[in-house]
Amino acid sequence: MRSSRLVSILLLLQTRGRMTAAQLAQELEVSVRTVYRDVEALSTAGVPLYGDAGHAGGYRLLDGYRTRLTGLTAAEAEALFLAGAPGPAAELGLGPVLAAAELKVRAALPVELRAHADRISGRFHLDAPGWYAAGEEAPYLPEVAEAVWDNRVLDVVYRRWRAPTDVRRRLEPYGLVLKAGRWYVVAGPGPRTYRVDQILELTLVDEGFSRPEGFDLAAYWTAYQRDFHDRLHQGEAVVRLAPGVRLPRAVTHPTDRHPTDPDSTDPHSTDPDGWTVARVPIESIEHAQGEFLRLGTDVEVLEPPELRALMARTSAELAERYGNSTSSSGD
Repeated sequence: MRSSRLVSILLLLQTRGRMTAAQLAQELEVSVRTVYRDVEALSTAGVPLYGDAGHAGGYRLLDGYRTRLTGLTAAEAEALFLAGAPGPAAELGLGPVLAAAELKVRAALPVELRAHADRISGRFHLDAPGWYAAGEEAPYLPEVAEAVWDNRVLDVVYRRWRAPTDVRRRLEPYGLVLKAGRWYVVAGPGPRTYRVDQILELTLVDEGFSRPEGFDLAAYWTAYQRDFHDRLHQGEAVVRLAPGVRLPRAVTHPTDRHPTDPDSTDPHSTDPDGWTVARVPIESIEHAQGEFLRLGTDVEVLEPPELRALMARTSAELAERYGNSTSSSGD
């Protein structure tokens, strides 16, 4: 435990510069007295570390001193290389930077940890986009990333789903999020969330902005997703499913429950012929109709009545259309 703490002190001073004993103690969650003992141990071991007294004092390393000791465990080295994301980094224009950084980290690792890193890279690969939806092209992604980094205002023409579809917006970009192969920018005023691939025109404005104090991108995104799903699935449907049939993921998400899962169905709702009754969340009547039609005759909608009526009407129209297709094609 102490050796790990000594390494942490070295890395903290190397990356942050001068730090007081109180700051080190708070960072390491130990007492100031423990920090004093650790600093003395480092000095005795020959580490060029010295302290300055006074209000602006603190401990620091001799200028130019760098340690190759990383203090990484095997598990930490594996996690570090598993977290690498070359695809998204390349989209942001950081591909060469990431490759160079990975090379330097790999070179600094002891031989045994380097072997762990090579093993994890060779056995696991992260692929963010889904099978049936490749990540949409976002030609303005590098410019958005630059604005996020430099706190620059953006003037964009943005395409939204409702009329008027193409609108001009002044954005103060706080951060970027990659979700299932799609990039989103969280921007003020608001903040609000925008799809980067729906930006039609973009101008980097020669104007800065200040991020809201205490803004937490990860916390915002978590709350945004929760609110999105709460608004998305506002109803339920009761359906009968043929044996072995699983609902489309677009219907079961976000609960991720299928009729074969014990918590998603009534154990007494299976018919003698093997059909299963399931209660599932739906986004809207129209959306549910499209998803259930994909299952053809393997599904029967029982509730709500308006969805059942819509399914019946659509089925009748399809039967009439395809029933007349033979005579129509012969004319």
